[in-house]
Amino acid sequence: MSVIESFEGLSFGKTQTLREIAASISGEYILLYTGKHHLEMGMFACERIIGIAEDMAADMLYADHYRIVNDAEGKPVRKKHPLIDCQKGALRNDFDFGTVLVFRSSSFRKAVDAMTEDYEYAALYDLRLRMDKIVHINEYLYTDVETDNRKSGEKQFDYVDPRNRAVQIEMEKVCTEHLKRIGGYLKPEFKEPESCGITGEFPVTATVVIPVFNRIRTVGDAVASALSQECGFPFNVIVVDNHSTDGTTELLSKIASQDERMIHVIPDRNDLGIGGCWNLAVHHEKCGEYAVQLDSDDVYSGPDTLQKVVDAFREQKCAMVVGTYQMTDFQMNPIPPGIIDHREWTEDNGRNNALRINGLGAPRAFWTPLLRTINLPNTSYGEDYALGLRICREYRIGRIYDVLYCCRRWEGNSDAALDVERVNANNLYKDRIRTWELEARIRMNNEK
Repeated sequence: MSVIESFEGLSFGKTQTLREIAASISGEYILLYTGKHHLEMGMFACERIIGIAEDMAADMLYADHYRIVNDAEGKPVRKKHPLIDCQKGALRNDFDFGTVLVFRSSSFRKAVDAMTEDYEYAALYDLRLRMDKIVHINEYLYTDVETDNRKSGEKQFDYVDPRNRAVQIEMEKVCTEHLKRIGGYLKPEFKEPESCGITGEFPVTATVVIPVFNRIRTVGDAVASALSQECGFPFNVIVVDNHSTDGTTELLSKIASQDERMIHVIPDRNDLGIGGCWNLAVHHEKCGEYAVQLDSDDVYSGPDTLQKVVDAFREQKCAMVVGTYQMTDFQMNPIPPGIIDHREWTEDNGRNNALRINGLGAPRAFWTPLLRTINLPNTSYGEDYALGLRICREYRIGRIYDVLYCCRRWEGNSDAALDVERVNANNLYKDRIRTWELEARIRMNNEK
């Protein structure tokens, strides 16, 4: 039987730690436990992992498992924690591999020997990106303890928390070097929208697009925020009401009857997600040259947001603009992590780093002629991210670091408290988006 050597309680994010492990191992496989509490391996779990490793000639393996979590009464219970497959585009540094990682020792040594940077946080991320064959065992092979009991809506902004900036810088460097190794890196060379040969005539300069379904509590604030914009150009607001049933439709009809700038659209079809609602608005005859996002939960931070966005398009010669937003509660009081400015988006490397992070920020705005040729996926999750990746493959994404948008967190947010199956489905889809985009970029580079 092959031997597994176990290592736990170490700082696996440090390159020096991995070097010390590589120098000390003598077994054929090594197990890294990244958790902080008691680990209970299942019956014959290690033998099962080794057997699959041998059958698959795997370099790295990870498995579904059980987690001890507290129920509503605070009592510990054992729950299943399934994981997802690691595909080519699974470039997120927070990909959930669980707390038990098993490596073939020869692959581990080879990867560590190739590392030239001394990282404090990103060594394990660097290590797994260097693994050629990663196998997900969809069997529940161990039990650990949940250490982060926050809801999904509270976890999702960790990667842009300013307190994690040093970590993010290292992670970006690791991902960028990986993209260079596999041929997916893009140099900071961009097409300009005016040179792409796409034109169009538009009734207004800008349109605020608000997709909505059953947001009677918030959509009135969103529409009022959009209509209160003060601009040196004509604009309007297109609200795509996806067959609401809670009074939203009646409220929007009333607002539209009082202000001709507000266009209330109810789709003829019943199969539209958020992306489909956006496509309907963008192809509407009254859509402006620039389409600017506003979620039905949220509001612009001031009356000058739309002007700043259009100015950014014209000054930065870009096909998409991403602003900065402030996290608030429902009463508009600031809450942690505060201002989200996505400083990781840089002119020289933002389009590469976009394959690592899980979102591009808000508010987002698009040059309508190009958007009409690309369109958004007809989904209600990840549609804006897919579009941003596709645009930045060729075009510059402009940035505004002033706070333009208040992102209100409340119990009605669609991502406030998702179960593990829904989180997995969302992450699997975004990883697939990244896979498609990565393959396209590699092919584009090969054709140059």
